[in-house]
Amino acid sequence: MQTEFLLVITTCPSEEQAKTLAHALVSNKLAACVQISQGVTSVYEWQGSLCEEQEFTLQIKCLALHYDAIELTLSKLHPYDVPELIAIPITQGLPAYFDWIKETTQP
Repeated sequence: MQTEFLLVITTCPSEEQAKTLAHALVSNKLAACVQISQGVTSVYEWQGSLCEEQEFTLQIKCLALHYDAIELTLSKLHPYDVPELIAIPITQGLPAYFDWIKETTQP
C-alpha cells in the first residue's frame, strides 16, 4: 500500500544552499514545510577517501505524489554529485497537520 505523505531527508554543505532548496520546494508547492537543522557532522567515504564535513539537514514534509518532482528539483539545484535523498513514509500523525500539507501543496 502506498503512503500519501512522506518525510524526505537531504543534506547540504551550507545553510545558504539549504535555504535555496527549501524556498524552491515550498514556493513551487512541492513541500508544505522544510525544516533546516543547525550544522551536523557527517563522516563518510567518498571516492576512496574518508571525509568529515559540516552539513545542514533538510526535513521535507510533502505528499508522496510530489516525490518525483522533488527529486528532479534537487538533482538540478543540489551542489553534490550524489546528494542524500531518503523518503520515509508517514503512516500516522495529526489529521489536521495532514490536511494542512494537502492544502499548501495544491497548485
